[in-house]
Amino acid sequence: MDNMIGKLLDNRYELLEVIGTGGMAVVYKAQDHRLNRAVAVKILKSDLAEDAEFRRRFRDESQAVAMLSHPNIVSVYDVSRGETEYIVMELIDGITLKQYMERRGKLNWRESLHFITQIMHGLSHAHSRGIVHRDIKPHNVMILRDGSVKIADFGIARLESAAQQTMTQQALGSVHYISPEQAKGDRTDARSDIYSAGVVLYEMLTNRLPFEGDSPVSIALQHLSSVPLSPCEIDPTVPQALEKICMKAMASDIEKRYPTADAMIEDLEEFRKNPNTSLSFTIEELRKKPESSEPTQPLHAVKEAAARLAPKREEDPADEGEEEDEELSAPVLPKALIVTAIVALCCAAVFGLWQLILGSIEAPEPVKTEFEVPNLIGRTIEEAEADPEIKDVFTITQIGQRSSAEFPAGQIIEQTPTYGKTVRENREINVFVSTGVKSGTMPNLVNQEHRAAKILLRELDLNLVVDETTEEYSDTISAGYVISSNPVEGETLQDGDVVMLVISKGAKVAMATVTTLTNITLDQAQKNVSELGLVCAVDYAYSDDVPADYVISQSIAPTSKVAQGSVIKLIVSLGPAQPEPAEEPGEAPDTPEAPDAPSAGGETEAQQ
Repeated sequence: MDNMIGKLLDNRYELLEVIGTGGMAVVYKAQDHRLNRAVAVKILKSDLAEDAEFRRRFRDESQAVAMLSHPNIVSVYDVSRGETEYIVMELIDGITLKQYMERRGKLNWRESLHFITQIMHGLSHAHSRGIVHRDIKPHNVMILRDGSVKIADFGIARLESAAQQTMTQQALGSVHYISPEQAKGDRTDARSDIYSAGVVLYEMLTNRLPFEGDSPVSIALQHLSSVPLSPCEIDPTVPQALEKICMKAMASDIEKRYPTADAMIEDLEEFRKNPNTSLSFTIEELRKKPESSEPTQPLHAVKEAAARLAPKREEDPADEGEEEDEELSAPVLPKALIVTAIVALCCAAVFGLWQLILGSIEAPEPVKTEFEVPNLIGRTIEEAEADPEIKDVFTITQIGQRSSAEFPAGQIIEQTPTYGKTVRENREINVFVSTGVKSGTMPNLVNQEHRAAKILLRELDLNLVVDETTEEYSDTISAGYVISSNPVEGETLQDGDVVMLVISKGAKVAMATVTTLTNITLDQAQKNVSELGLVCAVDYAYSDDVPADYVISQSIAPTSKVAQGSVIKLIVSLGPAQPEPAEEPGEAPDTPEAPDAPSAGGETEAQQ
């Protein structure tokens, strides 16, 4: 267990766990107890802390990153230079771009454009502050859960004004991404980061590195003298404009490279707006002509290292001075003995060397028992089987096929075991192959109820996105039914397409503004209602205030807007209520008499 776990730095940062280890430092997840937040703490390794050079480099990083504040650069919160030198940074919830590419395989050009644009924005900010990263590679680019990018690890970053360094061991460790000037040990500037970013873009687009070799030195030599295949030669689906941007960033001639990150961003933005844009340069113009007929050129740093490692030549006895030249009368026999001894020694050396060669030939190579599963995603079975690292090592078996919007027909879209897994006896790789983009034919949805139309589209199994937000009036299509669709009937649909449906709101109803209908005659009111397109209903009532046959009230208030055809009820006056007529004396009432009714003025038996 790391003995730093559990320690509290400056009575504030509690170290919880190791989350990363680099060449110079260890990165811990920590808790900032003052601000109650999780952070990352980068601490110089204990075995390097005593070395003044490493302490200086660590302080250079502190000075570099403390000057930067940008959404695409990992933020630095605090720097300490006490007994334990450390840098406190934001804790990133994500994975490196390298891990992302290992999981995904080859990225499509849209993803590559998304990531490289953010990387270049981060570099633009750093360069504007005079900071050159000098170690741009996918391992130092973090991908957050929301798809945003942050550049990390300014471990060998330098101020442009700082003393120039030769190619360090750290640079050799990142040799696949170093610029030619870094490989030669020449002075580097912002254009070195642009070259490395170009290599990262190349790897995203092709899922391979521009240069491979048996050793860091051989790869570095290729950066100096070789020309990589262009992305389109590896994958013809890469847009030509994006290929040009990548190759311009990777131009071995520093003068032909993008001069600034902003210049590269301008071309990336132009391409984003119009993928068919024609940039003002060609790849042929970017290729550097070889300066000599030699296939490769030695690195300055490598030559110097070779000179330091070469054994010192012993002094030739013949060069010891003039004294021996003057001894012409010396006996011949000793010289002959010397010559004989030299010949004998040479023979012994040749014999020993021959035995060594024979021994190396006769010694059998160890039998390899473990194999790392290669990445087959994006390749056809034929291409994979022709790969020397796969041929006679792995067996590829197709167990199915599926449609894919990302991979053309024939390419592998899924493999088991997955890329990077170590296997022993069973070296069979089962794969699913793409049948290309799934497609179908647009059905006739006109005059279909909109829910039934969506069911028909879902049955096509094309993951269609149905947009039915547009509604229109129709005199012929009932409300809730489809008026039209885009695409129209018979057109080809592809997986993930958007289908637009226009839904009917029914016939458009004309509206009428109700006028005042009271205190006018019934005839006039009925005429007005008819002109409004409304239907009139009439009822009557007595009124002491409104003359007979005039409208007393209306059911819909004046100025109200109603649909034509609506019913409006009018109450019409009958005039004042008539009084009931008085009864004549002695006259019997109109109502029939009750049986056995008493005579006038008499009393009933009960009343008595």
